[in-house]
Amino acid sequence: MTGTEELQPRYIRANGMEFAYLCAGEGPLVLCLHGFPDTAWSFADLLRRLAAAGFRGVAPFMRGYAPTDIPPDRDYSCLALGRDVIALLEHLEVPDAAIVGHDWGAGAAYAAASLRPDRIRRVVTAAVPHLRRFLLRPTRAQLRRSSYMFKFQLPAWPEKRIRENDFAWLLDLARSWSPGWELPAAYVAQVKAAFSDPARLKAALGYYRAMPGLLFNREAWHYLLAPLQVPARVIYGEKDGCIAAEMFADMEHLFAGDYELVGIPGAGHFMHLEAPDAFAEQVLGFLQKGQPGAAGRRA
Repeated sequence: MTGTEELQPRYIRANGMEFAYLCAGEGPLVLCLHGFPDTAWSFADLLRRLAAAGFRGVAPFMRGYAPTDIPPDRDYSCLALGRDVIALLEHLEVPDAAIVGHDWGAGAAYAAASLRPDRIRRVVTAAVPHLRRFLLRPTRAQLRRSSYMFKFQLPAWPEKRIRENDFAWLLDLARSWSPGWELPAAYVAQVKAAFSDPARLKAALGYYRAMPGLLFNREAWHYLLAPLQVPARVIYGEKDGCIAAEMFADMEHLFAGDYELVGIPGAGHFMHLEAPDAFAEQVLGFLQKGQPGAAGRRA
């Protein structure tokens, strides 16, 4: 399942902004939330598989990512991302949904499920452990891997560095996160298009620049660092060069609901693009639990 020809952005207002999103299928709603430096197009394949399995897959372009609005308040915190998710459910007129989140989309999924566990049926996160584990217990090796996050805190330098030499530094960074994976030409084009507008690049960097504030935000501590109450499957790539396998160990106490940890052999950070069959199998297998008759077909 490749190509993006039949998927076209649609638009909806939620949480005071206009969101663009891709949509496929009918049935129980599954929100697919992208990370950095991806866009909603990175879930095109999964959307088709969800549709074939009897779900309604919706992949919004996250706040600040074109063609979704740049938020007027410039708030890119995980709490804001989680509130976007809940607002989207309201405007899509569904009582609840499952969430699939990769990278920053995983952070948004954790936040939404913590803010409103009554509105989230199930969560599948990819490439990011529970936020309490990531923020409070990073290994020394992980701190080295996350050095780019510290660089992103600098004013102006990241905006200049990323856009130099036709985005060469950013693309090399993505390659280091998924060793051995050749970035497809379509993916490279989408990344370049996403950040061709300096304001959009600044918005994406805003996600990282909002991170330090979480540690001093009482509301964030209350919601984001508490055990997750909804059933969750956490997927990681066993060759991930961004957030490595050891960061996913010993997390059982951070999930109060059903919890499963799954590694995808040979895959790196972008496992949903590198190993789409294995990734979709893990997503669909988990979502189909507790959905008798709603997802009778497999992609």
